[in-house]
Order: sequence, then structure tokens, then C-alpha cells
Amino acid sequence: MKKLKVLQQLTEAGVVAVLRADSVEEVVRMARYAIEGGIKAIEITMTVPQALKAIEELSSQYSCDVDPSDPNFAIIGVGTVLDPETARAAIMAGAEYVVAPALNPDTVKLCNRYCIPCLPGVMTIQEIQSALELGVDIVKLFPGNLYSPSVISAVKGPLPQANMMPTGGVSLANLKDWIQAGAVAVGIGSDLTKDAVKTGNFELIKEKSAAYMQAYREAKGQ
Repeated sequence: MKKLKVLQQLTEAGVVAVLRADSVEEVVRMARYAIEGGIKAIEITMTVPQALKAIEELSSQYSCDVDPSDPNFAIIGVGTVLDPETARAAIMAGAEYVVAPALNPDTVKLCNRYCIPCLPGVMTIQEIQSALELGVDIVKLFPGNLYSPSVISAVKGPLPQANMMPTGGVSLANLKDWIQAGAVAVGIGSDLTKDAVKTGNFELIKEKSAAYMQAYREAKGQ
């Protein structure tokens, strides 16, 4: 099933680039540099003006159905999804997975209907349990900077089956701590793109992406 394949690819990718920008052109450019740098999981947030156009453009160039060694391999997803209507529109535009800042049961059900992974944001044990009951495979621990990596082992005490992806506050300095604590992946936001946006040098995204992937491989002992 495609859903299981995408979930496996996301966990193997390990690092998700959460991209926000002021235009379709800027966010597509960010995505291409991140992919060149080695980050193969791309999340285009719905806060980007005309975000669906960016998803369509990237989905026409990149695919998760090709060999991972292919330069056109990437997993294109959508983020900041607040409702099922937005989720469906993004899926129709080519999004392979859906990420939300909070747990919306109707959004999860819509994604289940289309066999698309949904990664809702959670903050509490109750929210994580509710997500699991809805069939969620990976929850987004958000905002991650409100916690330390030790929260993962604490949650896995009562809920060992919970797969968590911290997003927000993850950096090169603490990525190893999160992965070794048991995170199945991490989401990287502004730290990946802020220097490029400030200077106009988008090569910095490629360099930062390569650094994140190196840190991830080292954390995994690869």
C-alpha cells in the first residue's frame, strides 16, 4: 500500500524540511536546494500564498515512486493543514502526506479515506492517545521547543507504540539528542532557511541541509 511505503520513506528520510515563504517561487526554490542538500522529505506549509501551486509544481518534478538514488526522488507533503477541505485540496494537488499543527479528527479521517499519512500536532498524552485511536501512525510533537528529548521516553512508558516527530526548536545542536531519545524523524523549520532569506544566498539552504543529514546519519550510527 502506498501509505505504508510513504511512512517508511519518511522514517528513512529522518529529516523533514518545513518550508514557509512569501511566494510560490521562493518556496519552490527553497525546496529544490533542500533536496539537493540531501533532505528528501519536503513539507510545503499552507501559510505560503498559493501553496497548492507550489505542491503541484514540485510534485510534477519529484516523486517518491522512483529509486531513492534518483535525483528526482523526494516526498512532497503539505503542512499547517487546519481542516479536511484543505487536506483534500492538497492531496489532489499531489501531496503525499499531510501535517497539521493540531489534532483535527475530521482531517485524520479524510486522510485515512485517501490512504494518505496524516501527522497531527500533539502536546499531551490525551492527544497522542486520541490520535492513535484515529489510526495515526506518526504524531508531530509540537511545539518541540516546549520539551526536552526526554519527553519521548516518558511518553513511551504508557504508550510504547507512539511514533513521534518533534518539530519546532530542533537544531543541529540537539538533533542527535532527539533521534537517540527515540524520535522517528524531526521537522526542521526556520533554522534551515533563515540565513538564505536574510542574505538572498539560497546555496546556504543546500549547505544546511547537508549538515542536517550528516548529523542525522551520525545520530543513527550510519
